[in-house]
Amino acid sequence: MSAHLALTQLVPFAAEELDKNKVTPGVLGFVVFAVLALAVWALMKSMNRHMNSISFEETADPAAPATPDGKPAPAK
Repeated sequence: MSAHLALTQLVPFAAEELDKNKVTPGVLGFVVFAVLALAVWALMKSMNRHMNSISFEETADPAAPATPDGKPAPAK
């Protein structure tokens, strides 16, 4: 019960000292933003590396029947 009483006594003091026009994110806000920016940069670099390793040219299916000129039949 004494913790609740102490907490209710301290809340008005904190509210009086808080100036809503001067509140800033501070160092913690900057650190969180910087970590998020680095994470996005690392994810973009990883995605770029994975996208560069993909071959977008479709290979012919070896089980597909071939046309008379030896080329694979077009997909339907």
